[in-house]
Amino acid sequence: MFDNASSITFALVDALGLIGIFVWTVQGKRRPTARLIVQILFFVTMTAVLLMAGILPHRVAAGETAGIPAYLGTSARILWWVHLAWATIGFVRLYIVLDRRPQEARLIQDLIVAGVYLGVTLSIIGFVFGAPIGTLVATSGVVAIILGLALQNTLSDVFSGIALTLGRPFSIGDWIQLADGTEGRVVQNDWRSTQILTPAYNVVVLPNSSLAKLSLTNLTRPDETHLVTLVLRIAVDRQPSAIKAVLKAALDECQCIVQSPEPIVAFKGIDAVALDVELQFRVTNPAARTPARNEIVDVVSRHCAANGVKFAMSSHSYLIVPTGDGGSDAAPIGALPRALEHPVERA
Repeated sequence: MFDNASSITFALVDALGLIGIFVWTVQGKRRPTARLIVQILFFVTMTAVLLMAGILPHRVAAGETAGIPAYLGTSARILWWVHLAWATIGFVRLYIVLDRRPQEARLIQDLIVAGVYLGVTLSIIGFVFGAPIGTLVATSGVVAIILGLALQNTLSDVFSGIALTLGRPFSIGDWIQLADGTEGRVVQNDWRSTQILTPAYNVVVLPNSSLAKLSLTNLTRPDETHLVTLVLRIAVDRQPSAIKAVLKAALDECQCIVQSPEPIVAFKGIDAVALDVELQFRVTNPAARTPARNEIVDVVSRHCAANGVKFAMSSHSYLIVPTGDGGSDAAPIGALPRALEHPVERA
């Protein structure tokens, strides 16, 4: 049975704990430093009051088992553990910060806070209420195994989300392209899934476990400009340098592409019929690819028509060549000069 001094001590600690909770709530989250200081002061004061009375603050001593003072002692120790947890969490929130990586810092803080709450809960159960922690942990382990098997896919998504957050292959707003062909801008990312807004304005929801297994190309890094190519086949009726000048003038006139770095006219091959040309240019972002292609096709077509530059058929195209007997024969367009020079004779 407790004496009156112990009852007064516990009542005082209970009052300090409740006042501390009220002050902690009123201060809010806008003043984290002041909130942490006040929290530490209340915790230190509660600890000092218990120690000055010769009472262990963290656990129930032998003989403290019954009566109203026992309830006061239990509530006082619970409040002491709660204030210890809040002081620790306040320190974690304030001082565990990763420069320029707020998302990763928040994840680490949440993991530590979860560990603090779990540890304090087990401490209260074991030290204040005297429950066997070993049996409880063993039982919790069995329950955790059962829940792990039942929630295997969900847990896989969660841990993959943690890995993606720490690895940070992309951020919200980045334009990414996946190995399965999915492409779009990341609009949301949490521990379970990632949402991508596609060019067709559909939202694709990918579980993080599936996303972590796919190779990923971030089209936004190091910058959002994107390289686009357009292949042309130009008839060889003049020097390649003259053709290049016409195509380069057309690219310089386009408004939908980036002019620095300058667009490039690259020769890919030549045969007896045509010159294979690849136009290489950059756009401000992947979403601008289609408007840029449309503009370039229009401008290049206009410039080629104005300068007498003609387009050629594909090297895989076929042309019906008349034969000497009034019939016809199919010849590859690349072999057209030879076919016309040596028409097929009647047997």
